[in-house]
Amino acid sequence: MNAPAPGTSLDRRAAPPPPKSFSDVGFEEAIARAEALIPLLREHADLTERTTHMPDVVLEALHESGLLRFQQPRAWGGMELAWPAFYEIPERLGRGCASTAWTFANLSSHHRQLAQWPVRAQEDIWGADPDALIASGIAYVQGTGRRVDGGLLLTGRWGFSSGVDVSQWNMLACVVKDDEGKAIDWCSCLVPREDYEIIDDWQTLGMRGTGSRTVACSEVFVPEHRVLSMHVARPGHEFPGLREHPGPLYRVPAAALGGHAIAGSMIGNARAMLEASVDSVKARSTSYTGARMRDFATVQLRIGMAGARIDAADTWLRADTTRGWEMTCRGESMDTETKLRYKRNTAVAMKIANEAVDSLHEMAGANGIYDNSPLQRMFRDAHASAGHFLFGLDAQLTPWGLVALGGEVKSPTL
Repeated sequence: MNAPAPGTSLDRRAAPPPPKSFSDVGFEEAIARAEALIPLLREHADLTERTTHMPDVVLEALHESGLLRFQQPRAWGGMELAWPAFYEIPERLGRGCASTAWTFANLSSHHRQLAQWPVRAQEDIWGADPDALIASGIAYVQGTGRRVDGGLLLTGRWGFSSGVDVSQWNMLACVVKDDEGKAIDWCSCLVPREDYEIIDDWQTLGMRGTGSRTVACSEVFVPEHRVLSMHVARPGHEFPGLREHPGPLYRVPAAALGGHAIAGSMIGNARAMLEASVDSVKARSTSYTGARMRDFATVQLRIGMAGARIDAADTWLRADTTRGWEMTCRGESMDTETKLRYKRNTAVAMKIANEAVDSLHEMAGANGIYDNSPLQRMFRDAHASAGHFLFGLDAQLTPWGLVALGGEVKSPTL
């Protein structure tokens, strides 16, 4: 059989399909797509926990929906939605599975961050595959960079790299030091999968499905265009990608509002626990007396207080997200007090939401201790997430308190 001539239909069938574009998807449609995924995420929540990463069926559904690209620039086929979606979409997905929503919040936010890199770095990743996923190691002190010709050599060991199993790249933070060991910059480095090791150390109380494993590398060369200075406190600092993507989405200060996405996933988790508790109470009588649970005033009180706490935390975080977005759209910069206030609010909101989760789990009694109980998983997930640095009251309340009392907080990356 002769080979088909160039341009025949057989050639076209063999060619890879063009990348999908989601640039015409708006805010309301994206929210609707997230809500449509809740049943699927809920159905596979146990599998996600057992495998300790998003199973293929979930990952494929997220890719198909385009939601993983909701912060990607429209120029690359992303949705480039307004900042409030940063909280809203993970909150919806969290109602289905906290681990999936948390991983989603991290991976999707890295599309927004990549838009701040030089265009050449964007082409390295999105030019090959606009669906490519990027994990992260965000603790600067866990990595060390050393300047060499054309880039830097990166060495480090970074914990909590959520979604690393399903990612093709990693954003690894480091402190760049001179020959005398003095810190001269704080950078984030784009590193391909073949250049770092994944360490299987994710055996945890909760949030098991995030697969937030440790990653490590030693003396890995990172070319200059894949190194981004995060020293935003330095006068004249500018993200080079903003020349190509000048929209306000890429100017929102992540140091102030970057925790709202993962917080949204846990508000969704708390709301799912409230829903499951209400359904359980409606269906239950007590095991010993046969009395209907809904007739107990104490049960009514717990349900009412849990609902109020979740709504309060949700309203607070939504309001801060909206205010921060409006400030950015007006071209206003945030002072240190404002940034620290948003971080303070995130931590306290999560404390309030977790108080609701604790009360509901206590109300569940013995029914909430079984491994096959969704309430048990939601309870564990809430407590595991509470260990995140951004949700720590000690870490997030004291800086704002210091500034409020007339003190000064200095950070190169705030």
